[in-house]
Amino acid sequence: MTLQAAGIIAEYNPFHNGHADQLRRVKATTHADVLVVAMSGNWVQRGEPALLDKWQRTELALAGGADLVIELPTASALQPAHLFAAGGVQVLAALGCRWLAFGTEHPDLDYDRLMAHLPTDPTTFKRFDQTYASLFQGYLREQTGITLNASNDILGFFYALANRRQGDPLTLLSLARRGSQHTDQTIAADTAFASASAIRTAALAGDWAAVAPVVPPATLERLQTSQLTSWADFWPLLRYELVSGAVSDLHQLYQLSEGVEYRLKQAALPATSFAGFMHAVKTKRYTYTRLQRQAASVLLQTKPAEMLTGPQYLRVLGYRTAGRHYLHQIKKSVTLPIVSHSDRDWQRGVGALDDRAGNVRTLVTGIAQDNGRVPVAFPDSPGLSRKFP
Repeated sequence: MTLQAAGIIAEYNPFHNGHADQLRRVKATTHADVLVVAMSGNWVQRGEPALLDKWQRTELALAGGADLVIELPTASALQPAHLFAAGGVQVLAALGCRWLAFGTEHPDLDYDRLMAHLPTDPTTFKRFDQTYASLFQGYLREQTGITLNASNDILGFFYALANRRQGDPLTLLSLARRGSQHTDQTIAADTAFASASAIRTAALAGDWAAVAPVVPPATLERLQTSQLTSWADFWPLLRYELVSGAVSDLHQLYQLSEGVEYRLKQAALPATSFAGFMHAVKTKRYTYTRLQRQAASVLLQTKPAEMLTGPQYLRVLGYRTAGRHYLHQIKKSVTLPIVSHSDRDWQRGVGALDDRAGNVRTLVTGIAQDNGRVPVAFPDSPGLSRKFP
């Protein structure tokens, strides 16, 4: 029997009840045999270190209903929404997925109308008094009358755009989000759903009474027993890079231009915390998210040449039985090489950036991320054993 796969692009930072609900709805709607997740690795789209590492989050995704987890490479994960979406679509298309499912605030948005009114002039959004996102959203509203300002609506639009530009390899399935909004910072009482942002805030504060109702038991246990990371943990490393490095070297890094490299360097020495540093470098033109991605670029020493390549391999992070069977089914037809372990050639070649991103996390947690690691084999059948520290 030929297995049919539905794909999801995710961060699971951390995996919560809303994610589990989405997986159930995707399976019920598509009747897919396999649920494939393209998941960000150790750094996420907002320019932040993931709360849990990619292996821990893979285990939780598999426990929550995913069948196969593939890493969305750092070069795609640590990007603005349009490049994040493009990388995710490329990974799922390379894996032969039939559907791309995603949650959105308004699942009936007219993506075709929005795409038809995209500007062709690249200078349309080049202004210094507003952020790119504000200019982009305002332009589309003027052209179409459609307000595109909710986080998942924007990401859904870019999924549709990436899919169109890649030849429509995936059938889009837009599902209404349930529960709180993506940007909510607090967990409401008497609810089973909360935003990942609110859960991260509560988990870092150790407010387990608030976290427990909105995450699966496996997530709660992992959060309570693992070292959780935030920018505060990486601030000393970033500060050293900025203070010791030359501005000319910073200018060579990805997305550090237009003078922001000077602001970052000047603010590093007097700042005593990452939050204070961010406040010092904030301007009207740059969102906190963009500044965090630039900070991550400094910390990880990312170069334009390695950040603009798009996915070049399919790194297997974990699977259930159905996911393992699906990999066997597609292994001769996939358009990108499948990587199940990180050998020296991968670490020194196409996987160098992901390896570096993992090594930086290891400096903080002491847990190896790529060297010697093999996919998480979730024990849902007698032939599998867990490979997880």
